[in-house]
Amino acid sequence: MKRTAPFLGLVFAAAIAVSSCGLGGTTATDPVSAAQVPELQPGQQVSIVFESYNYGLAGAWTDTFNGLIADFGRKFPNIKVTAQKPQGNSPNPATDTISSIQNQIVAGTPPDVAQLGFSDLDFTINQLRAKPLDALFGKDAVQHNFDGRLPYHPRARTLDDWDGHTYGVPFVFSTPVLYFNASLFAAAGLDPNQPPATWQQVADAARAINAQTGKGGVYIDCLTKAAKDWCFQSLVRSNGGRVISDDRRTLTYAEAPVVEVTRMAQDLVNTGGMPKLAQKQGYESFARGEIGMILESSAVQGTFVTGAKDKWDLRSTVMPRFGDKPTVPTNSGAGLHILSNDPAKQRAAWELIKFLTSEESYVKISQNIGYLPLRTGLLNEPDSLGAWAAANPLLAPNVSQLNGMESWVSMPGNNYLQIRDGMMDAVESIVFQGRDPQSTLSAARAEGAKLLPAA
Repeated sequence: MKRTAPFLGLVFAAAIAVSSCGLGGTTATDPVSAAQVPELQPGQQVSIVFESYNYGLAGAWTDTFNGLIADFGRKFPNIKVTAQKPQGNSPNPATDTISSIQNQIVAGTPPDVAQLGFSDLDFTINQLRAKPLDALFGKDAVQHNFDGRLPYHPRARTLDDWDGHTYGVPFVFSTPVLYFNASLFAAAGLDPNQPPATWQQVADAARAINAQTGKGGVYIDCLTKAAKDWCFQSLVRSNGGRVISDDRRTLTYAEAPVVEVTRMAQDLVNTGGMPKLAQKQGYESFARGEIGMILESSAVQGTFVTGAKDKWDLRSTVMPRFGDKPTVPTNSGAGLHILSNDPAKQRAAWELIKFLTSEESYVKISQNIGYLPLRTGLLNEPDSLGAWAAANPLLAPNVSQLNGMESWVSMPGNNYLQIRDGMMDAVESIVFQGRDPQSTLSAARAEGAKLLPAA
C-alpha cells in the first residue's frame, strides 16, 4: 500500500507538485504530529468549496444535502460552503469525480473538500494528495470525531486509512442487499417469508417468477462497468476469490472463483432468470415491480420504497451465499477528504466533515436516502433512529452485514480506472453478451497487468 503511482503527465504532475506544497502537504511517510492547523478565530470569515456526487443525483440526494449544508451554515455562520457536483456529463455523477478534480487541479482551483469513492483511495492519496487528517488536526482529534457520543462502527472507521494515517472520514456506504418483491414471490407460488439464502435458490426463484408471472426474475447490479466493482468484489470474495493479490502486485480476476461468479450470472441470463438490462434500467425496472429480486446498494432504497408504495410488497434480506461458503460483504460509497493547502480552509473543511458525519446528520441521511448510519448506536435510540429502524425492516440486513464487512479494494497506480473498467467490461460481456468466462477474463487480466505500476 506504500507504492506511489507512476507518472501521470507533465502538466498534471506539476499541478500535483504545487498542490502538495505548503501546510498540509504531508505524505504517507511523514510522522504524525500534533495539530498543525490553528482554530478559526471568532468571526473569521472563510469560504470553501465542497464537491460531492450527491449533487448530481436528483430527488432525495440533492435535497438532503442542500438541507445539511443549510444546517451547517446556521451553526457556522462564518463559514460559507459552496456545494457543487463533479464536472462532467456521465449519467452517474460519481463517475466524473476524479476527472473533475484533476481538471480543477490543473486549472489551480481544486475543491477544498471532496467526497471521493473508496475505489479511488490509492489515487486520492498518492496523486490528488489528500491531506492526512491526523497530521493536520492531531490524531486525538480525529479519533475523537470517530468516537463522539455514539461511535463509528469499528469496521467503518478505518476504511480511509492508509499506511498508518487517516486520510478521510468514511461518510456514506452500503453493503450488497437482496431486495425482493414479495408480491411477485406469492404470485409465482414462492414463500416470501423464506427468501433465497444461496445463489442456487436465487436462480430457482428467478426461473419460477419468470415462468409464472412473465416478469424478470433477478437483476444483480454488480456486473456492468457502470456499477464499478464494489459489489462484484463482494461476489468474488464470497466465492473465496480476490480481484487483486494482498500485496497489490498481481491481478487475480481470472482465477477459478471469479470465473465461477461470472458463469453463475451468465447462466441466470441464459435460462431467462435475469433480463439483459443496463444498470439504471435494472433498478428502475425493479422499482416498477417488473423484477422479482435485485442485489443492490441501499442508496437506491428510497427509489424502491417510492415505487412500491401502495402497489407491491417490498422486502429485503442479506446477500445470498455460494453454497456453504460465508458471504463477505464489501462496502460501496465514499469518504470525505481535504484537498486544500490553505490552513483556514483546512480548518473550515474539518468543521464541515465533522458536521456531515455527526449524529444529527446521519439521522437525516439514513431516513431520507437509506444509507447506513455509520454511528450504528443511533439505531438503538428511540428518540433518534430507533423508531424509524423498527418501522423500516429494509435496513436490518445491511446493518447485520457490517460485522463481516471487508473494504472495497482500490486498484493501484494512475491507470487504476482502466484496470478496473477493463475487468468490468469483461464481466459485462460474459454475463450479457455470452462471451466465454475463462478466456475473456484471462485476456482482460493480461491487458490490465500491463497497466500496473512497476514494483
